[in-house]
Amino acid sequence: MADLYKDVLEGKPFNPEILNQMNCPKYTLRDWYTSLKQRENATEMQHQLASRIVTESERLIIASADEAIKNRREVDHQLEVKIKDIEFVKDQLERQKKQMDLETDALITYKDRIQDALKSLSASALDICSRCLFFRENRIGVDQCVDDVDLELRKEIEMIEGVKAIMIRTLEKVNEQIRKLRASTYVLNIDLLDKTNVLKIDRHNLLLNENSLNLSLYSGCAELDPASITEAEWTAHTQAAIDAAAKELNTCIPLRAYVDAILKQVVEDLWNQNDSCNESFRRRIQEYKAIKSKLERDHFETVRQIDEMKNNIINLEKALAEQESFLALAHTRLGNRGHRENTELCKDEVGGYLLDNVNNIKESVKRLQTLLSESNAALRYLLRTQIQLEEEINIKNNSIKIDEVDCMTIRSSIDYRSY
Repeated sequence: MADLYKDVLEGKPFNPEILNQMNCPKYTLRDWYTSLKQRENATEMQHQLASRIVTESERLIIASADEAIKNRREVDHQLEVKIKDIEFVKDQLERQKKQMDLETDALITYKDRIQDALKSLSASALDICSRCLFFRENRIGVDQCVDDVDLELRKEIEMIEGVKAIMIRTLEKVNEQIRKLRASTYVLNIDLLDKTNVLKIDRHNLLLNENSLNLSLYSGCAELDPASITEAEWTAHTQAAIDAAAKELNTCIPLRAYVDAILKQVVEDLWNQNDSCNESFRRRIQEYKAIKSKLERDHFETVRQIDEMKNNIINLEKALAEQESFLALAHTRLGNRGHRENTELCKDEVGGYLLDNVNNIKESVKRLQTLLSESNAALRYLLRTQIQLEEEINIKNNSIKIDEVDCMTIRSSIDYRSY
């Protein structure tokens, strides 16, 4: 059929018999009008449908555009509200963090004060007291007694050791509180970083609009909004961090007051003990000096008596020599009278006086010799006493030097100041 139609168009001869051979359907004129009417109705319906679709599309476009703009404005408003909420919470976190940093710095200062106090007590006061005890071990003889100075020095050492133990425990508390403050500050820092990041994101989102560049459609498989934390949980998380930090801050105030009280009390106690120990030193030094003065007076008197005793011995020896002369005189006279002859050799009064004289002289010599022996013995005792007194004076000089020069000189450098 297509070939025949082509031949007719090309002007080739047409054979009418061919029509009889064709099986083409035949329609009536009514069918033709009916077909036209149906086509016209279908076309009209399509036109109406198209008009309705265009009208509905125009309405929907306007409505959806209005709705989208409304929704965008609502989102913008919500973003602004959220940004203000985050800024408010961020300000709270920053204020709390600032207080935490200030309190941490304050506690670090208190920690340094305690460490300085421990170092000063160990390197200065304790060392000085121990050296004083060591110096006093060099006292001589009975001066190595356990006196009030020894007791006060040992009491001061014991007090220093007790103060050190208290300060070490206090230092441990301060270190632990610093650790807790830093832990709370770390939590605040993490939350601040998160708040800073979300502010950056939401502020950027607030600047975006439907005409912004670099907009993109999400075509991934994961959820478009992966958030799983509720707003109540978000608020509670930040508030918990702030409350925990505030709790640690409230702990720091009484802790610093406790440290101040401890340092003040121990310094006061140490000064009192130091004054008591120094007073014991002063009393002991005065006692040493008083005893030394008495020993020096005794030594002076002993030397005087030694000189006197030496003179006495000389006088006794001289008296003995004189008595021997008198005895020799009496013996000579008696001997001479023994040469009397006959009746002249009688016991007369002169002979009696001579015999009494000899006996008296012998008695005097005996008494003089006894006194001479006693004087020599007394001289020896006095000389020994002189040596002992000189040794005691040297011992007291040594004790005075140890307490007044060695100990009190280094003790003057003790400074129990308020750390």
